[in-house]
Amino acid sequence: MQFTEEQFAKHMRPINGSAIREIFKLLARPGMISFAGGNPSNTALEPDVISDLAREVLDKYGTTLLQYGATDGFAPFRESAAAFLNTEGVRCEAAEVLPVQGGSQAFDLLLKALVDPGDVVLCESPTFLGAIQAMREYNAKLVAMPTDENGVIVEAAEELIQKHHPKLMYVIPTFQNPTGITLALKRRKALAALASRYGVVIAEDDPYRDLRYAGEALPPIQSFDEEGWVVYMSSFSKYIAPGMRLGAAAVRNPLLLRKMVIGKQSADVHSPLLNQAIVDAYLRKGLMPAHLERICGDYKRQLNAMLAGFDRFPAGTKHTVPQGGLFVWAELPEGADGLEAFNRAVEAGVAFVPGTHFYPDGGHLNTLRLNFSMCDIPTINEGMERLGGVISNL
Repeated sequence: MQFTEEQFAKHMRPINGSAIREIFKLLARPGMISFAGGNPSNTALEPDVISDLAREVLDKYGTTLLQYGATDGFAPFRESAAAFLNTEGVRCEAAEVLPVQGGSQAFDLLLKALVDPGDVVLCESPTFLGAIQAMREYNAKLVAMPTDENGVIVEAAEELIQKHHPKLMYVIPTFQNPTGITLALKRRKALAALASRYGVVIAEDDPYRDLRYAGEALPPIQSFDEEGWVVYMSSFSKYIAPGMRLGAAAVRNPLLLRKMVIGKQSADVHSPLLNQAIVDAYLRKGLMPAHLERICGDYKRQLNAMLAGFDRFPAGTKHTVPQGGLFVWAELPEGADGLEAFNRAVEAGVAFVPGTHFYPDGGHLNTLRLNFSMCDIPTINEGMERLGGVISNL
């Protein structure tokens, strides 16, 4: 007897994985330039620093870091993570911080705790395709919130809340993936008020917060939350090392935090103690500010190179001008097909992600997402020239 699609749970049958993961298979081709991923630059990673810290914490804590630990987390890391989050206005104590396997696990735990099959989750449109996949794996009903150059349109979000009575709202407020847009201050306050008024949990996914190259930092949505409706999700992937898979969720609602801890117990018991100890030492030694200053300087130059490259694109192309993060969003002239552009671009040796994949309802074929962090400036210049040529000849 053969294994068939019928063996899978119904909600998993239509899910085929991330479009980006499929695109990654193309990147091994010789000469391929990738604007497709979202990784930090290899020059932003510090293997020597991490190696030294690993030896230091193993000398300090010994077998404690090699044994099982509490699901709630390694106490020193919870303290230093809370202090780090508080530097930009997050309101949390160490006891309200849950270490997670990157910010993506925090969202998975929220879905596990809150969402029954068929429950509505509101999300930006477009939004992070990994979050779209996670929501669909829990058989949630995704309802798209309209956005503009200032992020979620609050009045539209309130109408959707009144109509659909969602359990959860997913928002990336700062240098949003995929658009690079930042949610305006007034809208942050208003969304926090909506969460309280209607009893909707907001998953505030903020992994790019400190990758700022221009403008002033804005307080998180969570800072305006008085009742614990906003869960703030951070990650050290984009700052220190994605391979360590360590993030932190600030959960001020004790009942919700407890359910997330229980969900994590069955998933992985706890986040690796060694990784928590390394990041704790990194933060306590004050290494983060200088590191961020260095990598943000590099990323700013890479971003500017990519923005300049749009001169090679056809008239009528629009694009965002982010103040930070890792992505630029482009809208091609009406009628252009990003999927066709992708196929031709791959033939020309440059890859990106067609924007349609970031929309819960599909469509928007004339959009695309470009990442600049993984390429040096000469490579960005070459890639934008190739891509502009392809798109001009669609």
